[in-house]
Amino acid sequence: MSVIAEIIDTLENKLEKLLTKTNGLERHNQELQIEINQSAIIIQNQSEEIAALKKQYDTLKIASSLMGNDDNKRETKLKINSLIREIDYCIGQLSD
Repeated sequence: MSVIAEIIDTLENKLEKLLTKTNGLERHNQELQIEINQSAIIIQNQSEEIAALKKQYDTLKIASSLMGNDDNKRETKLKINSLIREIDYCIGQLSD
């Protein structure tokens, strides 16, 4: 009987260590999940900021061209023509 008792004690010890390790891994997993969520929020904020800065950059390029900068005149003319086409299309839609 003492052999069986020793086996049971050994199994209980191993089970206890396994449960402790499992709990530790679950806590670590939760911490990593929180970190992932925080990183995702940071990435989303940075993506929005990048989009806003790109839009601002494009606006500044157009404004610079309108003020006489020769570097972006072609792009500005294309943008203005595109806007005129959109306005003409809207007027055509309203006329129908």
